[in-house]
Amino acid sequence: MRILLVDDETAIQRALAPLLRGRGYEVEIAGTGSAALELFEQRTPDLIVLDLGLPDLEGTEVCRRVRATSKVPIIVLSARGGEADKVNALDLGADDYVTKPFGPEELMARIRVALRRVDADESADTGVFKAGGLTIDYGRHRVLRDDTEIRLTPKEFELLSLLARNHDRVLTHRAILKAVWGPNAVEQPEHLWTLVAQLRKKLEPDPATPKYLLSEPWVGYRFVAEG
Repeated sequence: MRILLVDDETAIQRALAPLLRGRGYEVEIAGTGSAALELFEQRTPDLIVLDLGLPDLEGTEVCRRVRATSKVPIIVLSARGGEADKVNALDLGADDYVTKPFGPEELMARIRVALRRVDADESADTGVFKAGGLTIDYGRHRVLRDDTEIRLTPKEFELLSLLARNHDRVLTHRAILKAVWGPNAVEQPEHLWTLVAQLRKKLEPDPATPKYLLSEPWVGYRFVAEG
């Protein structure tokens, strides 16, 4: 697996490159957005770790250009921890967002999850997706939990399908609202909150401590697919 590390901080490069190589990854390093885009075209990485504050192009612009042609996982690694920065990067196609300072093992875990999602995408396309005790049959619009069928409304199934097809990836409130209710609903998050609460009651063993439908506070939701 090849990882493209895009960060202009020498300290980050020196810390992360040996860590990633020690875990068996090939690592390409870019200190600018232009260099990152060039390496992306030449080397076809399996995953990109991307800083936002680059000296030439904004990291969000790099993300936008990459996402225009590729579904490669992008994990933003940035000192910008504001909600608006996170939402903007995720809306542009980033898969995850880690705020500096960060724990190396946290980043490694996010990388493993992102790569696992890529490996599992093919199974989602077959029409049946399994996560822990849940089975989602997209073609038949059926959901099972431990072999017991769960009755979902059409809107509940549509939301669950969207989140499951993007499992282990953060989807912003705005992106979900637009996909499920249309562009006129992006300023009405109460629709989403209500539907997520309904889904949790039906899907989660303990809705108060969900294991599948996790909240990313003030940002969005993530469907966690257990191995």
